[in-house]
Amino acid sequence: MHHSRLCTIVIDCRTDDLEAAANFWSQAFGKPVASYDVDDDGKYAELKTGDDEPIVLVQKVAHESRVHLDIETDDLEAEAKRLEALGAKRVEFVKDRWWVMEAPTGQRFCLVRRQRKEFGPHLNEWPD
Repeated sequence: MHHSRLCTIVIDCRTDDLEAAANFWSQAFGKPVASYDVDDDGKYAELKTGDDEPIVLVQKVAHESRVHLDIETDDLEAEAKRLEALGAKRVEFVKDRWWVMEAPTGQRFCLVRRQRKEFGPHLNEWPD
């Protein structure tokens, strides 16, 4: 068995000012900024959300602005195979840490390792 769930809403922003983008989304959602630089690389800001809510990241990108979702799992390979059986395609393995996937309907999303210490509520369990 492996587990997965929707874990993160990523707001991709083509911007030179990540802090201003994070402030906009912070005010729009009524969530304070938890960090303006999550990984110390200037690419990700995080809004403070509850343990039972998805993580919200504001990401500085070079491509067009959009929103994408992350699915977290305790077994990347098993979850990628499950999603491929549903019609998804693997696009790229990034930094040896996560898969960029594409749904049969064309949307890109990321398949990532567990992001929080506990999976929390709304966890799906899948047979391998």
